[in-house]
Order: sequence, then C-alpha cells, then structure tokens
Amino acid sequence: MIQLLDGGAYLVNGRTVIPADGEAAARLQAEAGVSTTAEEARKQTIAYGILEAHNTSGNMKELQIKFDKLTSHDITFVGIIQTARASGLEKFPIPYVLTNCHNSLCAVGGTINEDDHMFGLSCAKKYGGVYVPPHQAVIHQFAREMLSGGGKMILGSDSHTRYGALGTMAMGEGGPELVKQLLNKTYDIPMPGVVAVYMTGAPAPGVGPQDVALAIIGAVFDCGYVKNKVMEFVGPGVSSLSADFRIGVDVMTTETTCLSSIWRTDDTIKEYYDIHGRSGEYKELNPGAVAYYDGVITVELDKIKPMIAMPFHPSNTYTIEEVNSNLMDILDEVEKRAAVSLDGKVPFTLKNKVRGGKLLVDQGIIAGCAGGGFENICDAADILKGHSIGADEFTLSVYPASTPIYMELVKNGKIADLMETGAIVKTAFCGPCFGAGDTPANNAFSIRHTTRNFPNREGSKIQNGQISSVALMDARSIAATAANKGYLTPATEYAGTYSRPVYHFDSQIYANRVFDSHGIADPSAEIHFGPNIKDWPQMPSLAEHLLLKVVSEIHDPVTTTDELIPSGETSSYRSNPLGLAEFTLSRKDPAYVGRAKEVQRAEKALEAGEDPIAALPELQAVLDAVKQTFRDVNNSNLGIGSTIFAVKPGDGSAREQAASCQKVLGGWANVANEYATKRYRSNLINWGMLPLLIPAGDLPFANGDYIFLPQIRREVEEKAETIKAYAVSGGKLTAFDLKLGDLTDDEREIILKGCLINYYRG
Repeated sequence: MIQLLDGGAYLVNGRTVIPADGEAAARLQAEAGVSTTAEEARKQTIAYGILEAHNTSGNMKELQIKFDKLTSHDITFVGIIQTARASGLEKFPIPYVLTNCHNSLCAVGGTINEDDHMFGLSCAKKYGGVYVPPHQAVIHQFAREMLSGGGKMILGSDSHTRYGALGTMAMGEGGPELVKQLLNKTYDIPMPGVVAVYMTGAPAPGVGPQDVALAIIGAVFDCGYVKNKVMEFVGPGVSSLSADFRIGVDVMTTETTCLSSIWRTDDTIKEYYDIHGRSGEYKELNPGAVAYYDGVITVELDKIKPMIAMPFHPSNTYTIEEVNSNLMDILDEVEKRAAVSLDGKVPFTLKNKVRGGKLLVDQGIIAGCAGGGFENICDAADILKGHSIGADEFTLSVYPASTPIYMELVKNGKIADLMETGAIVKTAFCGPCFGAGDTPANNAFSIRHTTRNFPNREGSKIQNGQISSVALMDARSIAATAANKGYLTPATEYAGTYSRPVYHFDSQIYANRVFDSHGIADPSAEIHFGPNIKDWPQMPSLAEHLLLKVVSEIHDPVTTTDELIPSGETSSYRSNPLGLAEFTLSRKDPAYVGRAKEVQRAEKALEAGEDPIAALPELQAVLDAVKQTFRDVNNSNLGIGSTIFAVKPGDGSAREQAASCQKVLGGWANVANEYATKRYRSNLINWGMLPLLIPAGDLPFANGDYIFLPQIRREVEEKAETIKAYAVSGGKLTAFDLKLGDLTDDEREIILKGCLINYYRG
C-alpha cells in the first residue's frame, strides 16, 4: 500500500524508480542512456525549477524567496498587518488576500469579530489588497479558485496553505514571514530536500482523497521521513485522480510536517483552470528526464482502503476494516494514547460507544479546505440519497468550501438530497476544523473530513472536565456511516453508483461581494479599529546575561500549537496580544500564565530602573547563587524572563500566537529536544525568542528552577555552537550545554533586537 525507500533514488522519464545504490550508474546508463550525478539530477525536480525561479540570492543552497501572492484569514491578518504597520508598511507590494472563514461564527466578546473584519476591509482599501467577506469561501478554496497558477509560489499564514496539485508551490508560515514579504524582504531557507511520492494504479470505488492522505501520514509522520522537505507527487497513478481528489490529498500533506508540496500537472489540471475561467494560469509541470529525490514514497492507489485516524492525531491511522475487526484491542490502544495526550486529567474511553460489537458514532462533519470540495459532497450525497441519518443522537453537518461550490450543489440538487436525509448544510466556515463550530457533547465521538483531530481541537475544554474526541475519515465513509445511523461503516460497502456531475464554476458571487483593489492603494482610506484591536507591546532587546525561570515542563511526545495557544472561541481575541496571552497553555498547563506574569514583574522592574527582587523576592537567593560565580552580573546587564520545556513542540497550526503569547508574557526562550516544525521555530525566532535545544534524556532542571545564560548576547553574536547554561536550584549552579541550531545572520539580529518589529524599526 505505502512503501518508503531507504535512501535516495533517480526517477527516469517520470516512470522508473532507480534506487541510488551501487548499481544506479549502470542502470541509468542501460535504461536512460545517461551518466549523471545526484547533484545534477536534483535540478531536474519540479520543486527545484520553481524554487530557482523565485530565489533572489543567486545561491541555490541558501534560498531567499520572493512569493507571487500572500493570503491570510481572520485570526491572523490583524496581527500581521499591525506588525507590518509598526515596521513601516506603506503598500502591499504583491497581491494579498484577506479571507474571513475562522471568526465568522465565533461570536465571543461582542463586536470584536466583525471589528476585525472591518479592519481587514479598510486595510485592503488603504494598502491595495483583496477582501473576501465572511461565509464566501474558506481561505484555501478561494486560493485554489482565484489565486493559484502553474509554477507560482504562494505564502499563507495558515499551515494548510497547499496548492501543489494545481502546480503552485505554497507554504504555510507564521505571520512574521508574511510581514517580511510585505516589507519587500525575503523568505530565507536552506535548499530543502525533495521526496517523490510515486503513485501507481487507481483508487477503488468508495476510496477518497482523505483515505490516501491518511495512509501516507500514518506511514511517514513518526519517522520524520518528509520533515521540512518538499513532497513531489509523480508517477502514472497521478493521472487516475481527478483534480478534486488530488487537492484533497495535497491539503493534508501539512500533517506529515513537510515544508511544501508540488504535483506534476496534466490535462486534468488544465481542465480545472479552464472551468474556473483562468486558462492562462495552467502550466504543464513534469520532472526532467532523470530527476534525483532524497526519498521515495510509493503509493499503490488500488490497494488503499477506507481509513480512519483515531484520536488524537492524524497519524493514529487504521483501516476502518481493521477497527471493525479488532474493535476492543484498538480502543485499548486509543485509551493508552489518550492517557498521554490528556495527561490523565480526565477519564477517556470509547468503549461505551460499542453497541452489539460495532462502534456507534455521535457526529459526522464534512467541512473546510479538506472535506468541503465539490466532488466529496456529491459522492456523499449519492451514498446518502434515499436514506435517513435517524432521529437520535447522531448528527451530520456539511460545509461546502466556497459559495460557488454551494451554488452548484444547489443547482444540481445535491443539497436537497443531503437535507432530505436530515443533514444540515451550512456556509463556508472553518469552525469545525479548529473548535469553533459543531463542538460535540461531552464524551461524544465525532468523525470528520477535516484536517486535524488534536486534543481540544474540536472545542472541548479538558480543564473544565469537558472532553470529546474526533477521528478523521473521508467524506464517503462518513456518508456511509450516516446512512447506517451512525455505526462505523466504510464507503466500500456502498453498492450503488456515483453520479459524478460536471462542475460549473460561477464567479459572479465573487464579482458581486469580494473587494478587489486590483493592487491600487488608497493612502487616504481610514483604518477601522475596534476596541479589541491593540498594538503589540514594547519588547526589550536581548540583555548581556539572561536569567530564565522554567514555568512549564511538558513531556508529551509532541506538543501541538493548539496546546500552546488554544483555538476555538479564543480566536476572537487574536487581535489583542495581551488579551489572547491570557489563554496561553490554558488547556495544557493552566498555571503557566500566572507563573509567567510573576517573573515578568521582575523584568518590568528592571526596565523601569527598579529593584527586581522587590518585585519577585525569590530572586534574592537565585541571584546570590549566580553572583558567587559571575560577579559582574548586575541590574544593568541582566535580563529576566521565563521559558518552557517541551519534548517536541510546534506540531500543527502556523499561527504565530503560539510563540508571541509567550513573548508578551515575558518568555525569552523555549527549550526542546527538537522542534516539530520549521514554522514554529521560525515563529519563536521572529518574536525574539531563543529556540534552545537540549539532548533527550534526564533534564538538569525542573519546573520552577532557574536557568542562567551568561554572556548570551555575545554567544548569539559570535555564533557559538554550544551555549553554556547553568541550572540554579537550592543555591547551587549546575552546568549543562544547550544549542541554538542553525540561524541566519538576520535571525540572529532579530533575536538580539528582541523581535522582528524592533529589527525593522532599527
């Protein structure tokens, strides 16, 4: 089904994989009549060609990328524009699309959601952008329909910015990376590795894109096979997939922790652009005659079965057949995983959902950038036609990904087919995907064709004793389950036919409702500021020496950004840095905010020229211990802040607030064994925080201890490979080593200045 090649390989004429072993040279000569090197053949990947076309450094080992377009949604664009304004923004230099698909129904805090939307509209007018009103389209569907282009690059402030199936290399990053583009700066990364996803065969009826995606995620996530690499989809099997199917697989590549994705294109993608009235954006993309890849994932599409990702991660994958055949054993495994994910704070079981040896589901959701596509919903409607979802606990909600999709489903009758079953069809909104809509009941179990199923992601609040859970499935199997009154059912049991109606895209609704400046800024336009929209607070530069209190210690195998800063209703406060910071780690470590604030009082005293010990008396003993060895430490050269330890933080969303909320509470660093994603590490750096690394094993410090970093400013300036640190506990200093990992000169300067805003202010 899924096979991972151990090592690199050559792809000949897009069809033949030759492992880069001792026989590679002879096979290349025999089968392709060429003699080449891995270094030369790397240049023949699709990814290399696109990156080369957008690189401004002149050095393909150290890239400085300028993107063609930018896009953000309403839980990120206010902070991004506020940061850019503070850094000297005058005009959007490239098309920047502001969508509103996250706060649209999250009515917390009075007017503050709509205030954010009006801020976005007024900024689109003032700086020359595009504004997509609420309920018109989720961010990624609008980008597919209106922004994508063959060979183009798009940067978005949502982690699922993925349009590779359409020949567009797209990346999801934290807001500061978009700020850099808005200020005509570059996205700086080493040349990433490229991994081929080699597809053969064709999916069986009832198998959908989420099934293929989950099978891939389950195979690659734990081993980090594609971490920070580009996934390049090639092979004859690609041609067996519709455009919608490819899009559905592509959007889920984010859950592998890859950097980006790109697919070979063909007449199917040309037709997609033709349908959307954008034929000129199509570009045929194929790897060269001999292309080298750093790895190969072979996907036998015909062997993929309907899949399910059980709580609480997209990589917790099984076939639905496996679950139904080994139900109690698998539920035992889920309970063990849950005990780790939930820290044992609430009891969790799905065994009470078993009825007559079958698993009974409480809720089904088909929504967002992953599930809300035209083809997914049509197939689900075909499966459900003539059935009833029942008049009991089970519910089904469907969210088309854009109004044009919704309109076509109305015209072809599929909406009526769904509604007749008892399903509810709603507007384009990402709410169920991040916990701001259709939150299940306590102890309920939801199956969803959305992107993630992390703890708390569905809206439950463990700190209040509220817990529900989500499994990821394809829309077709969700429909089959709904037709079976909530009993878990794979879509391969559906014996009927799929109608596969032709899609007709109608852009008139966008012409009528979307504000498009066409790149023309209006400096006279007044920005709409609601009372919750606040500027970023002042942030100091990095001091000569740094004293950090450990205020949270997390030993989960992976810590998601949803745990660092919760999604859901807290999204309403994302325009207020200090207001949002009150929710930091609230569902993982509720004591964090109070501890961080205590330490921050000492730093604020220092900044005001006052005695930090008066603000935080426990510092007396800590500083006494430090000064026994480091006699030059004083109030004029010392910085005081907080830090957290996590084994592997940063999986999940690109939202910068996972880092910035720590920073505005006085955080100066994270200490980790490794960082789950590049984007979270970049967020830390852009907010002036030290992305410290410590080898796995017993820690030399504990929660509540202090860490002293002598001469840390000099260490950053001089690019020290090892950072000498000291744990301060019980009046003693215990030396240990930390590392910062690779940092560009600009990244070092950002840390020294205290954050990206300070860096651009000079």
